[in-house]
Amino acid sequence: MVYCDDNNDIVEWGSEELIVPYISPLDRKRHRYFPDFYIKTKNGDKFMIEIKPKKFTKPPKPTKRVTKAFMHETKEWSRNRAKWSAAQEVCKRFGWKFLIITEDHLNTTKYLYGK
Repeated sequence: MVYCDDNNDIVEWGSEELIVPYISPLDRKRHRYFPDFYIKTKNGDKFMIEIKPKKFTKPPKPTKRVTKAFMHETKEWSRNRAKWSAAQEVCKRFGWKFLIITEDHLNTTKYLYGK
């Protein structure tokens, strides 16, 4: 959020203010997804942004034994894919860009420690 406030190219932003309807593959019911951020830049670009740890942006690695942890990761991956697919469709309809940002993209050291 500090990044958005301090960036002169960002003219508008919000956190968890957009609602994206999606159908969960787990229960086949309609749910609501709230992406982490929306950002509008000076040049008019608009972004819908999800921030996730990198390990949650890929399908779980198959294991020899099906553990509770593996089942949980599989369900979360399935739910996230449905959310992100719905978000991409909304962005496509309105001319926005959908981004999934991980720790690889963030430079939090600068904001936490002033370096």
